[in-house]
Amino acid sequence: MGNHRIVQWKCNATNGEIVAGENTPGNKTNQLNYPTDVIIDKENNSLIIADRENRRVMEWSHKNHTNGQIIISDIDCWGLAIDKNQSLYVSDCKKNEVKRWKRGDKEGTIVAGGNGEGDHLNQLNGPTFIFVDPNYSLYISDLYNHRVMKWLKDAKEGIVVAGGNGEGNSLTQLSQPHGVIVDQLGHIYVADWDNNRVMRWCEGAAEGTIVIGGNEHGEQSNQLNCPRGLSFDRQGNLYVVDEWNHRIQKFEID
Repeated sequence: MGNHRIVQWKCNATNGEIVAGENTPGNKTNQLNYPTDVIIDKENNSLIIADRENRRVMEWSHKNHTNGQIIISDIDCWGLAIDKNQSLYVSDCKKNEVKRWKRGDKEGTIVAGGNGEGDHLNQLNGPTFIFVDPNYSLYISDLYNHRVMKWLKDAKEGIVVAGGNGEGNSLTQLSQPHGVIVDQLGHIYVADWDNNRVMRWCEGAAEGTIVIGGNEHGEQSNQLNCPRGLSFDRQGNLYVVDEWNHRIQKFEID
């Protein structure tokens, strides 16, 4: 993010490789400006990047690390997701909506929010990271509502699946949630940014459980300092972007 680049680290590598952007911000096609999210489009062998401060979504081929291509412009993008039909989902944190874009679309389709800023079930307030499951259900970290919302395909309003009880640090609350991901059992994992912890919520549960952190902010192995992004590998290990510790941590999850 702050280095305005995407770096690839292979397993057990001691150094990373820059695969998009440079070390300086800019709006040329070989530059990024505070990228907030990146996903891999396996079908097209490319990276898709939310180029936040340039208000655009970029695609960078794995074969060409020098320049990217603008695929969506004029959007206050933050989070990205891609479904099994290769449709791209982008959260717009200013318009408080999430849009779905099919390949070649010039206009996206609103699939969540889009009803102004607010905390009603058909509204969002600062949507950041998103996740789409195999049933096309969309999970959204609703930052300033301190909750995670689930929007079923074609739904007109969402369902609160984590938080939603005001800002706080109890097991029923979140504080500025960021990364969100769902495992194969349907458990929802949330990077509870301001509480320096990762929470797991079973759908329908009244409260979540702390699975990582929750021991104040710090740099010890059992601590986090503003966790931002989440990802699973094929073995089910959870990777956490530990923002202010400038590191990525790997955890085995029971």
